Amino acid sequence: MNPTSRRRRFPVRGIFLVCVLSVGLIPILWTLLASLNIRPNDVSSPPTWLAYPSLDQYQEIGIAEPHFANELLTGVELAAATTLFTVSVAFLAAYSLARSRFRGREWVVQSCLIIASLPVIAYLIPLSNLLDSFRLSDTFVGITLAETALYAPLAVYVLFGYVQGLPIEAEEAAWLDGARPLETLRQIVLPAAAPGLAATAIIVFVLSWNQVLIPLLLATHIRTVPVALIDFFTFERELDWPTAAAALIAALFPIGAFVALAHRQLEKFTLALTDQTDL
Repeated sequence: MNPTSRRRRFPVRGIFLVCVLSVGLIPILWTLLASLNIRPNDVSSPPTWLAYPSLDQYQEIGIAEPHFANELLTGVELAAATTLFTVSVAFLAAYSLARSRFRGREWVVQSCLIIASLPVIAYLIPLSNLLDSFRLSDTFVGITLAETALYAPLAVYVLFGYVQGLPIEAEEAAWLDGARPLETLRQIVLPAAAPGLAATAIIVFVLSWNQVLIPLLLATHIRTVPVALIDFFTFERELDWPTAAAALIAALFPIGAFVALAHRQLEKFTLALTDQTDL
């Protein structure tokens, strides 16, 4: 491509990137301003801004939702446990599928994507019955296993495409040297698959952190941040938008911290395209 064509395409890419970032960042910026008590005055015409910057709204979170700190901690613990279980199970399943040669694995992989596309409500009745059968209803372990069952198919689908793209020569050399399967998995495969595992872990963590229906309908004593935020939007009282915005901003910190810790591995992640002719 000649330099002139590159210069013509660069503004188009830049404009497209700005549009995409604006769509994602403007709602967050709007919420951040509201949490600082900076918001538009819809009464005046034309609308003006009411700017009384303060951090009082963050202090009022504990008044509006007295157990918000515990709910924040519970959400982090639940998302972390769900991520650990989901990624562990999905990695073993994806590795087994990627290194197997049976003809039906194409259907298994595609079925994982179909199952992951089902609405959450479709899982609630069977999960509720299973938790009752094992006496895990309304327990931290039960909710963790329920969310693991929900996100494992998607994790298997993502990890399968990545693991299948890893070269097998190093594994074969380890086998020839007498390494056991677990040793090969720990010393060869896991380091090579670290970027894929990090990307999958972030996806699962974010999905679990934002999950509402499972902790809301399958538990009464386990409250996460999304469940707690529902109280700010009920019709039983007038919505205190600045305090609700402060709670929303506070809920973004665990996600931001988790992504920041794993960003170096994410930079190495590329999802390999599965060649359907080889399945």
